[in-house]
Amino acid sequence: MNVRSLLLLGATTLAGATQAAAQTPAVPPAAGTADRAQTWTLQWENASVSTAKLKDRFYTNGLRLGWTSSPDLVPETLRNLGTTLWGAGEARISFDLTHQIYNPADTAAINPPLRDRPYAGVLMGNFGLVQDAPTTRSTLVLGLGLVGPAAGGETVQNGFHDLIGQKSVNGWATQLKNEPLVQITSERTWRVPIASFSGLETDALPSLTASVGNLRAYLQTGVTIRLGQGLQSDFGPARLRPGVTGGDYYRTVRPFAWYLFAGLDGRVVGRDLTLDGNSFATSRSVSKYPFVGQAQGGIAIIAYGVRLTYTHTLTSQEFRGQRGGALHQTGALALSVRF
Repeated sequence: MNVRSLLLLGATTLAGATQAAAQTPAVPPAAGTADRAQTWTLQWENASVSTAKLKDRFYTNGLRLGWTSSPDLVPETLRNLGTTLWGAGEARISFDLTHQIYNPADTAAINPPLRDRPYAGVLMGNFGLVQDAPTTRSTLVLGLGLVGPAAGGETVQNGFHDLIGQKSVNGWATQLKNEPLVQITSERTWRVPIASFSGLETDALPSLTASVGNLRAYLQTGVTIRLGQGLQSDFGPARLRPGVTGGDYYRTVRPFAWYLFAGLDGRVVGRDLTLDGNSFATSRSVSKYPFVGQAQGGIAIIAYGVRLTYTHTLTSQEFRGQRGGALHQTGALALSVRF
């Protein structure tokens, strides 16, 4: 098996926190008190919100709208399932609607090279059970969706290009065919305190993910290191899968919380429909690499019940013959609101 080098480049840690923030007193939630807030998240991933030169290629765009319930909205059957799987904890249910677009490097060609990444639009609805213990977050997700013209990739991309005055992408007639998708994903993230100094906290967030379905089959592990204040607010920034995600729900443990983060992760990929092509029909495909590495870094701010995060991601090459350098850059902005 030809194993490409995994990405070993950590994101540069942003420096500087105000002295006023360092002096803000912590206000932890009362012991034994359930947080009854619900959470809405709007997220956008694209190379245009990174430092990369703007160009539609490979993983081009991701949009997600997510909702996470309060504990009292969880059906007893699901609450019991969480207890059986993971032990005692505070359970929530979640739903998100995600849309992702994948392009070849050559978007001007009506008939792109066969060795370039296929065009694909992916639309998924993800139903999740989330359970938090003091130092762990466990998630079980059922994803249902579709790939192909019915997912609307061409409509979203070229409609947006028309809106901003850019040229249309020409090769969507070669995209993957319509196929229903079923995906089951299990994740666990641990929160491990490291040290506190000068009013600052540090911790590590090791994680493990397993996912199986006709969209993707992979195992993933990684770790994120954080520096800031109010780290017990959450389990790291939200990402679109297969990126490592800390999830949408967060607590308000102090009036103003913030952290800088940097992490590395790697995944073993058994299947990726966006590279391998359709499961039950002849379509375009490329020869994927079985190992993919990522580095990510950024900042999160939680204030007035609102969380804003920015994540910059570098991804190693995912298929043989991939052009455009060893690393593919994307940026992600996520805005979450509690109510």
